[in-house]
Amino acid sequence: MTLHYLNDRWLTMILTKQYRCIHSSSCQCTKGHLSEDVIFLVFQQLNWNPKLIAALSCACKWFDDLAKRVLWKEFCRTRAPKMMLDLQSNGSHSVDGNWRALGKLLIYCSGCKKGGLFNSIQIPGHFVYRTRFSRTSGKSFLLPQCRTDVLYVSDPCEHLDQGEEGDVGFFRGVFKSFSMSKVRKMLIKRGAQLHPTEVCPYCKAKLWNMLQAKMIPQSASCRLGSYEDCIEYYVCLNGHMLGICTLLPLSDSEEASELE
Repeated sequence: MTLHYLNDRWLTMILTKQYRCIHSSSCQCTKGHLSEDVIFLVFQQLNWNPKLIAALSCACKWFDDLAKRVLWKEFCRTRAPKMMLDLQSNGSHSVDGNWRALGKLLIYCSGCKKGGLFNSIQIPGHFVYRTRFSRTSGKSFLLPQCRTDVLYVSDPCEHLDQGEEGDVGFFRGVFKSFSMSKVRKMLIKRGAQLHPTEVCPYCKAKLWNMLQAKMIPQSASCRLGSYEDCIEYYVCLNGHMLGICTLLPLSDSEEASELE
């Protein structure tokens, strides 16, 4: 039997058998567990497949804890090794929020809903196969006095021909050591209000509106290739960023890039 077959069979066994979990009286799972080392090796062979990690997390609280501590961390390190190394540099051994939230941010476009954060059109969230995050691009989203902060931002996820909204782009990002960042200090100094109802789709933390705080520089629209007055983004208490913009036609966006 192939390793892939054995892995599939093992995961199916975990999710279907209904024994009491010895680690928690409130959840149902197999009777006992394989060691963390064995599970680590299995998922290493599966190349840290995020869908299988998510499925394992649903089995019981013990597996969910293991996924948060170990599996999502390895997924992030494999998917974006240089970015993860930078986010954990300067003696820091943890990422703001948690590894599962960061893993989701790497592969999930949050979309938007009517009456939600962006109060515009309905575009469902979805997984993306591959996204490039750039520290250099992140500088364009920071005011000059905050550009010593480190922010990684994705290329926009394009949703074309959205009626009156035109071509819509969603982007997302993450700050390094957000709790010590100049952006956070400025938001607090300006008395920026947290959104009363909506939360971060990645970690469920409260959100600051950067547009209301008047902290979106013109360079952000130039970097995205979007209309200057059609860009908005939020930053959560853990330093995750998500935003929306209306994209310029290709020829116009090339001109905007030259101006930047």
